[in-house]
Amino acid sequence: MLLSLLLIPLLAYALAVGAVYIRQEALLFFPEPLASNHRFPHAGVEERYIDVDGAVLHALHFRQPNARGLVFFLHGNAGNNNEWLPDTAFYERTGYDVFLLDYRGFGKSTGRITSEAQLHADVEAAWNAVVPEYRGRRIVITGRSLGSGPAAFLATKVEGDLLVLVSPYSSVREAAAELYPWVPMNLLRYPMPTREWLPDVKMPVMLIHGEDDATIPIAHAERLMRFRPDAELLRLPGFGHADVQGCPLYTQRLVERLAAI
Repeated sequence: MLLSLLLIPLLAYALAVGAVYIRQEALLFFPEPLASNHRFPHAGVEERYIDVDGAVLHALHFRQPNARGLVFFLHGNAGNNNEWLPDTAFYERTGYDVFLLDYRGFGKSTGRITSEAQLHADVEAAWNAVVPEYRGRRIVITGRSLGSGPAAFLATKVEGDLLVLVSPYSSVREAAAELYPWVPMNLLRYPMPTREWLPDVKMPVMLIHGEDDATIPIAHAERLMRFRPDAELLRLPGFGHADVQGCPLYTQRLVERLAAI
């Protein structure tokens, strides 16, 4: 009986850990598919398709006359580009075009995410499909929340003029340890150690974080500053994780920074 009492919680723990390991993608990514005939309402926005191994990626490409350059945008872990590009007013104000990629399974992109290496390869394929059109102009890589890690990794491999990480994590492994302290972190298949990549980024770095962010606390951005002390950290008092784009300080400072490069 004593042995049974000991084995039951151990078995329950093993099953819980096993479920987390097997369901990592379901715990990390929350895609919302769109019908293939879905119409985006924005003027000046072109739909782009990128063939990758086992899938076709969908992206939105907003163009405007005489653009200063391109913002290559990697969004968070939920929704799709229909939600991530509610309007184009901000980019019209900056004078930059924007390219927004939907990951596998998001929006009109086919397939599903199965590994971190695959995610990075998809991002690089999208970069190679659009950035050659902007030779001689400014290139800004922007990653929001989950997209901040792949954006930082991409910035270690390509040339650009500014890396902007909004609500970034120091690593997915550290963020997961805060949510699931009972799970062995060496089982995580998406460690995405942004803090290890930042020192290898050759372009200037800007971090933007809400001080009231309960999803990815601002301590993550503060940690990243130790690995990239020359970065700018824009703190947004009174703002959390999902509402940072509504902060006037966010848009004002980002417009200033884009105009200065």
